[in-house]
Amino acid sequence: MHELSITESVLEIALRHAQQAQAQRITRLNLLIGDLSSIVDESVQFYWDIVSQDTIAEGAELHFERVSGALRCLNCDHTFPLNGQSFTCPACGDTKVVAEGGNEFRLESIEVE
Repeated sequence: MHELSITESVLEIALRHAQQAQAQRITRLNLLIGDLSSIVDESVQFYWDIVSQDTIAEGAELHFERVSGALRCLNCDHTFPLNGQSFTCPACGDTKVVAEGGNEFRLESIEVE
């Protein structure tokens, strides 16, 4: 359900920037979403179709780009991609790790007319 508030925020940001650019219509939004975020593309699209109605963003295409998760070892500071369920550092074998990437969510760009 948090996708609704996220989608409303994306719309507000896109409308603000489109207004500053004196755009007539928003045609595409490029969203960057990390694999470790709990955001579901289909839910964002569902809410987008609702919240963008009667705005210059209605009918705009949403393009989702996924970013893989990454972990950083707290023992040796090595950063490595998250592969499945393994949280073991390939450099030193320690399992004390923190998420270093993949939890992003941002509006990368908008395309307007």
